[in-house]
Amino acid sequence: HPAVNLDEVTTLAFWMTFKCAVLNLPFGGGKGGVAVDAKALSRMELERLSRGYMRAIADFIGPEIDIPAPDVYTNPTIMAWMSREYNRMKGNNTPSVITGKPVALGGSLGREDATARGGYEILHDLAERKGLKPEQTTVAIQGYGNAGFHIAHLLHADGYRVVAVSDSRRAFYCEEGIDPEAVQAHKDAEGVVGPVKRQGDRLVEVSHREITNEELLELDVDILIPAALESVITTKNAGRIKARYILELANGPIVFEADSILKSRGVTVFPDILANAGGVTVSYFEWVQNRTGLYWSLEEVHQRLRERMVGEYRKVEAIAAADDLDNRTAAYVLALRRLREAIESLGTKEYFEPTGK
Repeated sequence: HPAVNLDEVTTLAFWMTFKCAVLNLPFGGGKGGVAVDAKALSRMELERLSRGYMRAIADFIGPEIDIPAPDVYTNPTIMAWMSREYNRMKGNNTPSVITGKPVALGGSLGREDATARGGYEILHDLAERKGLKPEQTTVAIQGYGNAGFHIAHLLHADGYRVVAVSDSRRAFYCEEGIDPEAVQAHKDAEGVVGPVKRQGDRLVEVSHREITNEELLELDVDILIPAALESVITTKNAGRIKARYILELANGPIVFEADSILKSRGVTVFPDILANAGGVTVSYFEWVQNRTGLYWSLEEVHQRLRERMVGEYRKVEAIAAADDLDNRTAAYVLALRRLREAIESLGTKEYFEPTGK
């Protein structure tokens, strides 16, 4: 991404540490990036950049050291280029060095929509236990990249009414609900989301209202899903948020100071280190499959992801209820307990103190 910088990467690495701890994954936290406008590169330039990046970091990564995974403006082909470059440099075939690869090259089934599906499983469990009826539940999604499109697709398939979506160039509101596949087809063809539906083999415009990305956040909907940029909900607009539930598929869409405002207004937030952890969880699954040489069916990947996401979400929810915390604080409490246990297992200051002191 053009805006990648050291401060952002450091913060993302911190978040990844806690995300892995919340999901109880045997990984630490690491991030990296290249400051570049990937959209301005040809495919050959993108391949040369990807392989060059791997040559620069190859000595610092490995299946038991640091396992890169896909993120913004990457795809399975890019991950495959980097994997193959690492193999060329090391003189062997090590698929477990990187995740998000094509299935044909050792990737895992279910990786493409894993970030969205992890968040979806939390909402699905919430709906079952709170009695939410999908057909009576409205959703607004800011951001229509991989995570935004897939969460729209999954919720639409369950009967939820996705009434508003946006990308960096356009946002619109459709009271009757959108067709996620048609909106994606318009984005693929025109480079921007469009308020369309399929009519035979054509895309036709539907009744809608043009809005801004900022207005989308303040719509009167049941579920709001920020799936684009960080820091979009601040102290300036938190008091105008009308959604009952916010699912953070983006990293850091709510600034720290806005959390208390949302909590005081009864808004339930599912924090990023929990809600968008489906991606790193299925990356872990891919690493496990690469290491064992045994590959799972799509149904098995989905089942394992569901169990992991729902199980850890309920632990976070229990901590929040017991200590009157918001979900974000409760998620950090759970993560810190696990990190503390791991660190203290090596011996604390008190452990090494002479007896009697």
